[in-house]
Amino acid sequence: MIQFSNLVKKYKGIQVLEVENLTVTAGSCFGLVGNNGAGKTTLFSVLLDLVQPTEGYVVNKEIRVNQSEDWKTHTTAFIDESFLIGYLTPEEYFEFIGQVRQSPKTEWQKVLETLQPFFNGTVLGQNKYIRDMSKGNQKKVGLAAAFFGNPELIVLDEPFANLDPSSQIQLKKFIALQKQKGITFLISSHDLSHVTEICERIVLLEKGKPIKDIETSPSTLKELESYFAA
Repeated sequence: MIQFSNLVKKYKGIQVLEVENLTVTAGSCFGLVGNNGAGKTTLFSVLLDLVQPTEGYVVNKEIRVNQSEDWKTHTTAFIDESFLIGYLTPEEYFEFIGQVRQSPKTEWQKVLETLQPFFNGTVLGQNKYIRDMSKGNQKKVGLAAAFFGNPELIVLDEPFANLDPSSQIQLKKFIALQKQKGITFLISSHDLSHVTEICERIVLLEKGKPIKDIETSPSTLKELESYFAA
């Protein structure tokens, strides 16, 4: 479904990303790990056409993402708080995203109903603007909206960061439920245990380059922990 080809990104002449050939198959859950500055967010930003590659290109379902916007109809994402609108309440934001995704209200409300254990009573009905919510609850709002509109591909950058343990568990359960529908996930995370639990394949980035491509197995967590502990 996703093809990264001869991808290079440079900032002020400094190369931060180099991915010669990387494919993500439809219906898979793909994990991306690496230390800070490894290029994870940059890779996702190029995939979402938020930044332009210096060289190469990304294909999303046979569409070059920087040449057409047609991929947006089947792709959603939550990267960080910049995706949110701080002066809206969560309810107003969900209404807005539902309209953007051309999702009927009855449809996206079902998503919110399913996510009630994830919200844990801290998101809806709080009479708060998003800007006044905690980082964890802001994250819940952005993640929930990423599931609107029956997407085929969902891109999540550090989805477990700032979430309390109960919410992390509920998020993993919800992702597992969506995987059963054949949705493709690209997930980056610093939490090795979470990413090895939910992803069938994990790529390790180091200084912008993929240096390990692992089919997840019971030994994957130890393998990754050994690498980062070295």
